[in-house]
Amino acid sequence: MSNLTITSPFSGGATIIPNSFIEHYMVQANGEFVKIYLYLMYISENGTNLSLDKIADALSCTEADVLRALKYWEKEGLLNIMPAESAQPDFISMNMPMKPMQVSSIVTESHSLTSVQSDTESNNRSKQETAAAQHPKTSDRATALTADKIKHLKENESIAELLFIAAQYMGKPLSPTETNKILYFYDELKFSTELIEYLIEYCVSKGHRSIHYMETVAFAWKKDGINTVESAKKVTSSYHKDYYAILKALGIRGRNPIDAEIAIMKNWKEEYGFDLDLIVEACTRTILATKQPSLQYADRILKSWQEAGVRSLKDVERLDAVHEQNKSEKTKTKNSKPQNRFTNFDQRSYDYEALERELLKR
Repeated sequence: MSNLTITSPFSGGATIIPNSFIEHYMVQANGEFVKIYLYLMYISENGTNLSLDKIADALSCTEADVLRALKYWEKEGLLNIMPAESAQPDFISMNMPMKPMQVSSIVTESHSLTSVQSDTESNNRSKQETAAAQHPKTSDRATALTADKIKHLKENESIAELLFIAAQYMGKPLSPTETNKILYFYDELKFSTELIEYLIEYCVSKGHRSIHYMETVAFAWKKDGINTVESAKKVTSSYHKDYYAILKALGIRGRNPIDAEIAIMKNWKEEYGFDLDLIVEACTRTILATKQPSLQYADRILKSWQEAGVRSLKDVERLDAVHEQNKSEKTKTKNSKPQNRFTNFDQRSYDYEALERELLKR
């Protein structure tokens, strides 16, 4: 791997970190990015050329971590990567941090909710209104925390650690809205920091990094009385396992269920109240009848079972037996009556001898 040349606008025998970096950049970045930035400044001051893998080894992280940090600081304007957007840069130019008046967008990320609302009110209003329109119930409640309450919660060491972990999971510094909602989970929903951490981990593992999605899941857990990591894991792992079992019964393999499929399968479990064995049986019958994986066809089977009061496989067997009996009786009734037009009338009896005499007379 080629060496990485780093240049700096600073000079001297010490590594100089401007106050503007500490005041306006460091406070919003996660610790891993800050550590890598400081090490880059150290390298640039001492005129050492290193490769990405050597930087990663020195900081006990991965090359991907180093590259993410480089791209983050490039976006913030603190360095330039050449070649631009390269996965293997060979030259980095460190830039002077901008003055406070030049980084109003960065200030809004690092200040408290009060200063954010005053500095970016016009920019954020439409976003907040859109989010409230999409999530009218949860968003209205999740903005109930006051600035003083938020400040007080942030002073809690466990909360500060939770916010740091959340930023790591989400792959970026938390916005004020995201911070506010996470604090709401803790203060109003009475979720422990461990449960909130698992909530974020669970949502991210499903490919959802949106705080609105996490908020929806949080309120669903609250409604269902899920208040510990153990109970959350039990529910999520059970659903996760069941979803894959249902897809397997439909012949679907090698992919995760999409949201529409999850909604249908969740309805089978929660609204219809069916156990996994009944759902799998309906899926098996779907494949036999249609030769294709159709959740809609399976849903019609399960809905008919629910209307018939089916609660177990034995109920299905009894329902099948009644169906076969009715089918057999219909067949017997059908076979007992002549069905062609020559015999489907009342039979008559004739005196053939009398008919013969009549014919002879003529």
